[in-house]
Amino acid sequence: PARTLARSIIDVATSAGASISALLTDMNQVLGRTAGNAIEVTEAIDFLTGDHRENRLEAVTVALAGEMLALGGLSESAEDGESLARRVLDDGSAADRCASMVRALGGPGDLIERPAEHLAAAPVSRPVTTDRGYVSAIDVREVGVAVIELGGGRRLASDEIDPAVGLTDIAGIGEEVGPDAPLSIVHARTEAMAEEAVEHLRRAYTISPDQSEPGPAVIERMGATG
Repeated sequence: PARTLARSIIDVATSAGASISALLTDMNQVLGRTAGNAIEVTEAIDFLTGDHRENRLEAVTVALAGEMLALGGLSESAEDGESLARRVLDDGSAADRCASMVRALGGPGDLIERPAEHLAAAPVSRPVTTDRGYVSAIDVREVGVAVIELGGGRRLASDEIDPAVGLTDIAGIGEEVGPDAPLSIVHARTEAMAEEAVEHLRRAYTISPDQSEPGPAVIERMGATG
């Protein structure tokens, strides 16, 4: 289904005269280590500044940047675009540009330097503990439902979103978990909401005694001719 959808989008864009490519990426686990609103902004800032870059998030981000730079004529190839993307991440240019964009949009001038002073934080934090073993599969939809139940997503367009709630330190496939290595940390508005999210997370994870290797984050590139 993903390839069929990608091919349909590519064909429509190509027929309209647009340059396009598509990346098929692994969606069998959460991209990065967080899910929520302010929580994900914090992870994005850490990514830009180099404080922490989760490997799969970095792979997808750099691959997408490389494709866009090549399609826009700003690099000779996607590979050259990826090298350029890594360079501006490592030299701080990407973080500086993000800070400039935030200021231009009326946001705080020191968001990148002091995100905790500007981003909402939930009052309740709960680790999601489990028996010792290795993560072999994740029901990502159930993870999303946990965030919605916390108030971090909408069931209806009229629902209000709580920017403070969500999940951090989300374990990925192949990683060891147990009583001292939780599946995730739940950030909630109340204890009752935290407990409900904990149950969703426990249902979402399959734990095995044997370690398995996760697949690549970027599975395939599709272009107008292939």
